[in-house]
Amino acid sequence: MKPFYKGLLHLSVSLLLLHVLSFPCLGQSKTVNDISQSWTSLNSTIRFSNHWGMVADVHVRRTNFLADPNFYFVRTGVNYWITNQLSLTAGIGRMWVAPTTANWEHFAVENRIYQQALLTNKLGKIGMLQRIRNEQRWIEKIANDQFTGEYKFSNRIRYLLAINIPIFKSPQFPSLSISNELMVQFGKEIVYNSFDQNRLFLGLRQPISKTLNFDFGYMLSYQQKASGYQYDRIHTLRCFFYYAPDLRKKKI
Repeated sequence: MKPFYKGLLHLSVSLLLLHVLSFPCLGQSKTVNDISQSWTSLNSTIRFSNHWGMVADVHVRRTNFLADPNFYFVRTGVNYWITNQLSLTAGIGRMWVAPTTANWEHFAVENRIYQQALLTNKLGKIGMLQRIRNEQRWIEKIANDQFTGEYKFSNRIRYLLAINIPIFKSPQFPSLSISNELMVQFGKEIVYNSFDQNRLFLGLRQPISKTLNFDFGYMLSYQQKASGYQYDRIHTLRCFFYYAPDLRKKKI
């Protein structure tokens, strides 16, 4: 696994350098817009055999905490476990994005295809998860609150590092959950914002049963807009549920 770890480290450093280099050197000064949101999701990983399974996610995100819609998102995919710690996934997703312009009504559709590798391991009692995800995104263009029939293409690479730190001796009590995800994107129409966003999360993770748990906490996102000099700083109250049933037949 050592070469794999080194590869993840080199990738994360490269993405961070790209983030720094993507800041505009000339032109208008940077402006930051503060936004408050809430985000709830159910993330399912279902295992059918030693190697095969599926994922199915549902997400709802709202702006001004709960007042206004932001997006609705569904995602599914096929999982292949190389080992119990390393898995590969390929799948599709569809998002409905609420308009941000006042008095507009039409939601823009975003279609995705994605591929990912996920690695879990432990450092003593601390659980660690690393994930690399590559997404091909087709984002619908809307002009004057009307559908144009045109789409903007973006290829986005995401690197997630998450750690879970026990606070109590009993696994039935909450543990500390910390994660950071960096995203960069490429495409013909991606000119000034190759850096897409960074998401930092701090919260508590609580098991409900052997197959269901959730984390709840605060997420700070920093997202670069298409202009290159405008940024959203998003303060999010996040509650994610994780459902992971194992349907493999047990030997008697």
